[in-house]
Amino acid sequence: MESGKVEILKFLEEKTGSKSKFYFNDFTKLFPDAKAREVKKILTELVKEEKMEYWSSGSTTLYGLKGAGKQAHGEGED
Repeated sequence: MESGKVEILKFLEEKTGSKSKFYFNDFTKLFPDAKAREVKKILTELVKEEKMEYWSSGSTTLYGLKGAGKQAHGEGED
């Protein structure tokens, strides 16, 4: 699971300039041989560790680095 966490954080840090929030399916593409449930567990662990956060529009849930993006700046989280 630790290598999965590193892979996800690396992916997010590389994309920081272009996007700050990603769909669940964006992360499943990083692990084509893993089941969706396994990827979900990794993402949940990263959220629990406060390295990532959920963002919801009401109908869609996205994931991003904690404190990154326009939404965080607008809410005074930076």
